[in-house]
Amino acid sequence: MRPGVNLLAAAVVVAAVVVGCADVAPNGQPSASPSGTPSRTPTLSRTPTQTPSQTPTPTPTPTPTPAPTPTPPSSGPKGVAAAPVTRSFPAKLSNGKPPLFLVVSFDGAGDLALWHHWRDVADEVNARMTFFLSGPYLYPASHRTDYKPPLHNPGASDIGWSTPSEVEARTTILRAAIAEGHEIGTHVNGHFCGPKGVGEWTSAQWTAELNAFDQMVRNGPGLAAGKTVDAPFDPSTVKGMRTPCLEGNRAAYRRAMGYRGMVYDASATGYIKWPKKVDGLWDFPLQDVVLAGTSKKTLTMDYNLWYAQTKARKAPVAQVPQLRAQVLATYRQALARSRAKGNPPLFLGNHFNRWNNSIYSDALTTFVLETCKQPDVRCVSNIELATWLAKNRRT
Repeated sequence: MRPGVNLLAAAVVVAAVVVGCADVAPNGQPSASPSGTPSRTPTLSRTPTQTPSQTPTPTPTPTPTPAPTPTPPSSGPKGVAAAPVTRSFPAKLSNGKPPLFLVVSFDGAGDLALWHHWRDVADEVNARMTFFLSGPYLYPASHRTDYKPPLHNPGASDIGWSTPSEVEARTTILRAAIAEGHEIGTHVNGHFCGPKGVGEWTSAQWTAELNAFDQMVRNGPGLAAGKTVDAPFDPSTVKGMRTPCLEGNRAAYRRAMGYRGMVYDASATGYIKWPKKVDGLWDFPLQDVVLAGTSKKTLTMDYNLWYAQTKARKAPVAQVPQLRAQVLATYRQALARSRAKGNPPLFLGNHFNRWNNSIYSDALTTFVLETCKQPDVRCVSNIELATWLAKNRRT
């Protein structure tokens, strides 16, 4: 393990699909308080009535794509792919069943210490993970008005912006993570949820937002350094997205994704079953599970587990061992459920966080270390799973 690694607070709090979210700025300071409502579990709650796939009222005039800043120039990513696939997996194991794929992903992916931690965990068990990057984590605050988000003023961002030193450090870490086989997806940019958020965007506005992400990846490191710097990866090679707060008109943003050649969407909710293509993209959902020892239904997302346990409030320290054990038991139950259903993939969505005395990061660490060593399990990135599915499963 790398020395000096510890779990620090960071990244995005996923809140209700139709309510505002909280997030943490790239400098580690929270920009808002959690709304206290988790991402929605599929068809489990009769209130509220709106669902993520409902078509919101569109805004007719799309916001133009931010223009790249001409100086200092960026030499570009020189073909480094954001979604490397360097491994292959059999269609079936010796027991006649397909591999049980465990897919661990993170939203935001900004905190430097936790980048080191999760890369160490993955290295220990030969796992690959997906990190959904937010554009402002690579863009200096001094150039924030280059970003012209839909329905917001230039430079607006609910997660703030980065310092030059943060951009430089993240650029280095992103290169290292990709070289290790990890995948970089997009969590787009300003993390706008609720009113005037991503739920109201048209396909044209989603295209503008994705183009802005490209610009931040390509130009941010050079702007931060004040000189020519290669981007950490080629943003045109990003193959998947998770939307802020899991919001958005699915058909609208998936059209924009398909136009760019992306292959999967990790923004919806669903069940533990074999994925299928929807709107031309593999649908990789956060999945319905039962909180261990209760009848509460929740999702395979760390914030949702926190909400199910304590309404997203910090528990007394004396309760930490019990709550951590409950999260770990919930993950183990989900794994057993997958085996009982013929080994469909298990998707675990997470953040770089230390919520509730680090219960969720610690439980996930234990689960990954014990599960990825099991003979029928393969711990993969989303793009590795999509590649396997394309070869071995009907859509």
